[in-house]
Amino acid sequence: MNETKDLKTEKGMPVTENKMGYMPIRPLMISMSLPAIISMTINALYNIVDSYFVARISEDALTAVSIIMPLQMMIIAVGVGTGVGINSLISRRLGARRQEDADKAATTGILLGVCNWLVFMLVGLLLPGAFVSAYAKPGTYIYEAATQYLMIVFCGSFFIFVQVNLEKILQATGNMKAPMICSMSGAITNVILDPIMIFGLLGFPKLGVVGAAIATVIGQVVGFTIGVCILFGGKNHLVNIRFKGFRPEKRIIKEIYQVALPSIIMQSIASVMNVLYNMILVAYSTTAVAVLGVYFKIQSFVFMPVFGLNQGVLPIIGFNYGARNKERVKEARKEGIRLALFFMVIGLILFQTIPDKLLLIFDASPKMLEYGVPALRIISLNFIPAAFGIMNGTVFQATGHGVYSLICSFIRQLVGIVPFAYLLAKIGGVTLSWFSFPIGEVLGLIYSFAMLNKLMKNEIDAL
Repeated sequence: MNETKDLKTEKGMPVTENKMGYMPIRPLMISMSLPAIISMTINALYNIVDSYFVARISEDALTAVSIIMPLQMMIIAVGVGTGVGINSLISRRLGARRQEDADKAATTGILLGVCNWLVFMLVGLLLPGAFVSAYAKPGTYIYEAATQYLMIVFCGSFFIFVQVNLEKILQATGNMKAPMICSMSGAITNVILDPIMIFGLLGFPKLGVVGAAIATVIGQVVGFTIGVCILFGGKNHLVNIRFKGFRPEKRIIKEIYQVALPSIIMQSIASVMNVLYNMILVAYSTTAVAVLGVYFKIQSFVFMPVFGLNQGVLPIIGFNYGARNKERVKEARKEGIRLALFFMVIGLILFQTIPDKLLLIFDASPKMLEYGVPALRIISLNFIPAAFGIMNGTVFQATGHGVYSLICSFIRQLVGIVPFAYLLAKIGGVTLSWFSFPIGEVLGLIYSFAMLNKLMKNEIDAL
């Protein structure tokens, strides 16, 4: 995966030996994104399968898992956000030929994953009841199932936090196949174990929602283990990780979180939005809460390939930004938008034409279909503008301007979705509230294009 080539500029000076600096953009992007797209799509499938089996227990079980989903999104926000910061710094330092800083960023990244886990483990041990009680009364099935699920997933999050950072380190060097193997192995393990542990097959006890949580953690253990074996298996990955005698530097941590923190907050905003939206919906029906949870599960099957594309595009842009090659930065963004639109158009067609069939995957009741069919059709109107927004955000993150993505996400979800959802629900009920999604997406997109234009004029064009 780490092909190199000795190139010269027009002035005869060396540019780079990394494929991200010389390989034609389209085949490079496809080669780097395809493993991540496959991996993310399979992860989306395993999320769907997870809810598919839980829905077979009861609608209350599906609601319990849907209640916890925003907090699971918080784990992903912190884990992936930190990983994005690591990825961005490593790729930029490799592009600028600053090997020592790239090595320090990689080693620091592993330690940051452990620190993130310690925080979430404490939350999982101390605060699950306080969160779940906002949606269900203690002693009810929904309360008990949701609390147990939360505790297990949070306490076992060590493996996913470190695994994500291992994957981002590899991706920053241009190695996309190894992260795919890590992610796919965990997802496939979870899919296999879900029915076994939920329904008590092959001699295992019937654990219900708890079984789904345990299967998730075991899948993460498998992905983590494979990631460790790949990264520390002796093969050259263009970065060197050494813990012996290593001391984290404030400078490196600061540079990682200059990109990571906005990314974390940006993704956490999605979690906060989900929590607030659930609070709006629960006043009307717990079924509506389940519908929103199902929507996020299904839409991940559309968005995850685009996020996989994002993982391939980010190091390409970051590397060439560091190498001061503005033409390749611009070309990578354009190709990324074309591919993102391809996935989003397919998703839009499916959500508009067969929303009932998508909902029936989760054993939807007539009431769930009543809420869910219009929900999927209305919310999916945000898919096309989201393609542009995601790729604009990739440019911001790759060039060290993650705060632009943060502000865009804040505008889209907390300024757009939540207030409009509340107002529209008051005016026309749950169905009208779904229009808050496309409204919020358009508001965020307007801001992102304004900031992209500023970045192009002030920095990229000046490379």
